[in-house]
Amino acid sequence: MEWSNVYLAFGLTLFAGLATAIGGGIAFFAKRTNTTFLSYSLGFSAGVMIYISFTEILGEANNIIGEYYNSNVSAWLTFLFFISGVGLTALIDKMVPSQENPHEMRSLEQMENERACRGKRLLRVGVFTAVAISIHNFPEGIATFMAGISDITVGVSIALAIAIHNIPEGIAVSVPVYYATGSRKKAFWWAALSGLSEPVGALFGYFIISLFSSQIVLGYVFALVAGIMIYISFDELLPAAHKYGKHHTTIYGLISGIIVIGISLMML
Repeated sequence: MEWSNVYLAFGLTLFAGLATAIGGGIAFFAKRTNTTFLSYSLGFSAGVMIYISFTEILGEANNIIGEYYNSNVSAWLTFLFFISGVGLTALIDKMVPSQENPHEMRSLEQMENERACRGKRLLRVGVFTAVAISIHNFPEGIATFMAGISDITVGVSIALAIAIHNIPEGIAVSVPVYYATGSRKKAFWWAALSGLSEPVGALFGYFIISLFSSQIVLGYVFALVAGIMIYISFDELLPAAHKYGKHHTTIYGLISGIIVIGISLMML
């Protein structure tokens, strides 16, 4: 494992995580939510992550594990760790109450309607949303870092996809904090801090591959990462995209994401 790859993978994870700060900034300049664009973007992100998970990461996991076991055993192990990744992310998602769940998306207009609520309640919503996002973003940090370690092109694609879906999460944090405190600065920093669990997830990923130097552990982790990304795509990105816009807008974004990342990977 080369240090240059580690630094690049960590940088990508930091970029993806801090996209919540972009959402925090947008919340104060956008008067209305561009639901069509947001729906298309989230669908696009889902297409990228689904395609990469099934065509790149799972295949790489199976290849690595296949160096230690026969094809039948390696296929089963890849499948089991893939399902474990899905289950792990589902468990984390289940631990967060739905009212504070950052993937229960709301528009700027909906949040503005909540101004009539008490400031203390809104501050609680903002802070709990920031904590919830931090919990959810931890496995995303592992996924981005591991992908970057394996293939920088894949890592860049995943980092961009995750960054896109972190932007509305930043909005979900900053708006209630702003309305509760009247401080744009506090709202922005809460949004930015909520994304820092992604580089923490990257550090955890680095610790795992450093602790277990055997190459097969990397195969297991890749299969877990594929499961994490598939769960994020189907449970978070696509439902949020549908909620923000029309069905066909989401599908167009999904197909575009698959086409763009497929062509990019073949060209690069």
